[in-house]
Amino acid sequence: MRLKNKTAVITGSANGIGLAAAKKFAREGCTVLLADFDESKGASETQALRDSGGNASFYQVDTADRESVNTFAEKVMKEHGGVDILVNNAGITRDSLMSKLTVEDFQKVLDVNLTGVFHCTQAFLPALVKSGKGKIINTASASGLFGNVGQTNYAASKAAVIGMTKTWAKEFGAKGINVNAVAPGVIETEMTANIPDKVKAQMNALIPLGRFGKAEDAANAYLFLASDESDYINGIVLQVDGGIMM
Repeated sequence: MRLKNKTAVITGSANGIGLAAAKKFAREGCTVLLADFDESKGASETQALRDSGGNASFYQVDTADRESVNTFAEKVMKEHGGVDILVNNAGITRDSLMSKLTVEDFQKVLDVNLTGVFHCTQAFLPALVKSGKGKIINTASASGLFGNVGQTNYAASKAAVIGMTKTWAKEFGAKGINVNAVAPGVIETEMTANIPDKVKAQMNALIPLGRFGKAEDAANAYLFLASDESDYINGIVLQVDGGIMM
């Protein structure tokens, strides 16, 4: 098992990519600590993981709120004693053309997608240092690398996450921590479920592999970066996009 005796915190894990990663980590022997704002869905999915033999716990947390994150980190340390892997995956969208984008929607996306990553990393950094071989995996996006119409706020947040990833890779490397990011392209999740079929067909035509990615495709990248197989990989942004951005 690739993550045996490891403990991982995965934010934004009640659905989508975060949940797919939690399932894969659990199957590889990891103790998985799911964290999400959606308490009902998160608790339900965590119980399903337990029922299938996984070692999992759920914590309701608002990653944009520092007090909520600090309370979460304190509970984790008290109940589990340490953390080896941190997956900063919590994220939202509030898409709008720049001419119509409100200050509130701009700020909300940055609060969750960017500041939330800062909060969680700072809160769990001592535990990751103590583990002696910590892994931080941040969720970026193709939008953060290449931009996207109607996503000023989202693209800005993800570009900043990429900048933090590379900075932390340099800053934390001497502490024995690898920091990398995954940049998913178009993935079949709740975020993309409402895209009209006509638009989906147009988007598929632009993807060399001819299809949207699945949450499991992205989760495979997280598993690799969390495992010992990636021990000499640091500061990269791993694109999981079917080749749409080359």
